[in-house]
This record gives sequence, structure tokens and C-alpha cells, in this order.
Amino acid sequence: MRQVFLYRDEDGYWIAECPSLKGCVSQGETKEIALNNIKEAINGYIKALEEDNILIPLENFEALLVAV
Repeated sequence: MRQVFLYRDEDGYWIAECPSLKGCVSQGETKEIALNNIKEAINGYIKALEEDNILIPLENFEALLVAV
């Protein structure tokens, strides 16, 4: 399981980012498409690490909402 941040960019596309896997980012026209795309990106990222015998980073992020 991986934490994913989901937000809209200035063009209206949804950006999905997996912060525990540096540089693992995807996008989509809708939230659903962005989430499907990031799932594929995460699977591909982890597969590439495994093929290169590189340790897979642990999930170590915690998200909080802060009222200001």
C-alpha cells in the first residue's frame, strides 16, 4: 500500500503523486483516471527496482490537515 497525493494543476488535470517513491507522478483528466495511472506507475516503479535489485523504499509519509 502506498500513500498518494491528489491535486489539480492549473490546466485542470488531476496530478497523482506517490511521495515515498521519488519522482513517481502521473496525471489524468479525472480523479479516477489519475488514480488508475498512478497505480500503474507505482507498479512499474517497483518492478523496475526489483529487476535492478534495488531496495524498495518503505512507505514513511504521514499526511495531516492543518487549519490556519
